[in-house]
Amino acid sequence: MDVFDGLPDPIIVDILNKVGDVKTLLRCTSLSKRFNSLVPQSESLILRLDHPDSDSPVTSIFQSLFKSFHGLFSLFSKPAKPIPVTALSPSLPTKILSSFDKIRSLDVELHGGDVKLEKGAAVKWKAEFGKTLKSCVVVAFRSAATVSSPVAADGESDAEFVTGLKTRVVWTISALMAASSRHYLMREIVKEHEEMESLVIRDLEGEGTVVMDAEGLKEFRNTEARVEDEERVVKNSRSVVPSVRMSMRHAPSLKLKSGICLESATLVIVRPSGEYSDVVGDDAELAKEAFAGDCMYGEAVVALLKCKKNALEMNSF
Repeated sequence: MDVFDGLPDPIIVDILNKVGDVKTLLRCTSLSKRFNSLVPQSESLILRLDHPDSDSPVTSIFQSLFKSFHGLFSLFSKPAKPIPVTALSPSLPTKILSSFDKIRSLDVELHGGDVKLEKGAAVKWKAEFGKTLKSCVVVAFRSAATVSSPVAADGESDAEFVTGLKTRVVWTISALMAASSRHYLMREIVKEHEEMESLVIRDLEGEGTVVMDAEGLKEFRNTEARVEDEERVVKNSRSVVPSVRMSMRHAPSLKLKSGICLESATLVIVRPSGEYSDVVGDDAELAKEAFAGDCMYGEAVVALLKCKKNALEMNSF
């Protein structure tokens, strides 16, 4: 007797939830009739969109997932070739996840690289969405180096701020465009899987993260988009970014307690214009939560929150 066959179905489904990886779970459907019936009941999934492409991303991935078990094995053993986020269609994750009907939690991993930077520079961001952008926190710097005598963050003159303002605005716009592209990619999944309560889209390189909680997912499903906004969405292959107000803090040289010095360190907190708050505590709470658990970026956020705040506004795009 196969002892595994003696386990109740709910325990098997719980094990599958711990596995999470969509590729692995789809392989499991070929093992037996029982697994073929239980895999679609998985509630917690991890989808990694890093498959090799041939003629087109949609064709290669869709076909690969529905080949024979032997074909799947040989295909997935090949080195994965990243697919640019902008080349992906919202129908792609929908097709891949079509076998699953009880998704409650979905983590998606993508290859980043959307934000174009000079050599040595880094940008990291986290955005929250409902029907549209609810907030975005961006931390960026030109370069990082180890120093022997770390000190507190310094301020800057108005002239120094203006000199680097263009670059900081470009960083912010690039992050917002990257976030809206990821939000657009998941639109069909959100509408189709109405039981889903958590959606997180991460860049494999750690560049950016998009989150949608239960409230945001519900808002997306229940809010009708304006016709002109929908036309812009389809044309640009990304969600519309509403008019926003940005709270920007910057230090020309930020020396952290860890001994790392960040040049042109920048913290930008973005909210829709109608929902912006001038309360300092609101900025601090949002920024700290966005990078909680990340030692260097978390420390940079705390230090930058002590710098002078500059408010900017940006029209919808």
